Amino acid sequence: MMENILNALVLLANFLIVPGIAYGSQLALGALGVTLIYGILRFSNFAHGETMAFGTMITILFTWWFQLLGISLGPLPTALLALPFGIIATVILCLTTDRLVYRFYRKQKSSAVIFLIASLGVMFFYNGLIRFVIGPNDQIFTDGARFIMSARDFRNWTGLSEGLAIRTTQGITVVTAIIIVAALFWFLNKTRAGKSMRAYSDNEDLALLSGINPDRVVMIAWVLTAALATVAGTLYGLDKSFKPFTYLQILLPIFASAIVGGLGSPIGAIAGGFVIAMSEVTVTFAFKKFVTYLVPESWAPESLVQLLSTDYKFAVSFAILVLVLLIKPTGMFGGKSV
Repeated sequence: MMENILNALVLLANFLIVPGIAYGSQLALGALGVTLIYGILRFSNFAHGETMAFGTMITILFTWWFQLLGISLGPLPTALLALPFGIIATVILCLTTDRLVYRFYRKQKSSAVIFLIASLGVMFFYNGLIRFVIGPNDQIFTDGARFIMSARDFRNWTGLSEGLAIRTTQGITVVTAIIIVAALFWFLNKTRAGKSMRAYSDNEDLALLSGINPDRVVMIAWVLTAALATVAGTLYGLDKSFKPFTYLQILLPIFASAIVGGLGSPIGAIAGGFVIAMSEVTVTFAFKKFVTYLVPESWAPESLVQLLSTDYKFAVSFAILVLVLLIKPTGMFGGKSV
């Protein structure tokens, strides 16, 4: 009986907990970029998913170049070497877009709806640019060691029927997310520029009276957003695969993460990312084998014991988003209402 319980727990960890934590880390990084722009510029940036795709595309192009030159990181993905180049290119793209598009509407003191519509136009432009450069198909760019621990090694070590596999990309995702989040919170809480951003987000008029330069705050916000978008997009691409349209799809769970946690709240964005990720993975997980381990053989279910098919996983994000907007529009951590 104890062996069956252990097998059930390993099964849950292998197919639900570990993937959920990795996916949650990716959503949290993406939601941080959304919440930074909303906190500083007061609008929902619908082009964020395509910004992630652009940064990932540049990272992939440099990864392929390094692979042709024979440059690698051994067991780690070569994409980690290319990541800084993707960040730099995305920073340039975001700052250029802000100067050519959003800056005009800021001077006109346009409403948030105008900014939102403008971001939709930017999104379609980015999407067309990405598909023109790299194409619409899946692009696999992962190299290095595939697993930190394989299911076979785990089974040989424990003697259990179920194996626990932890992919290298999953480990890198979690470690990178922890480092990035720690660095971001240090920047926002300990540096003068970070404190200026927080003051500007809390009260724009008071911040301007205090001598804070709004153009500098906006520039820093875009730089941080570009970096977060590139890292989140690259980690997602390494863990799954890169396909431009996919990043448009994950815009919904990213926005849901930001809103569930509280728009404008960095802590909320992180918490919301894990809430959405674990909800999606849990609702679409087939519990048949898990239940079979825990009940007598005669009680074993014949169905998959699955609440929703994986085809409908984004419906989970949408449902949670609607519930939060109806019950608590400011989110879990009391961010700005939508």
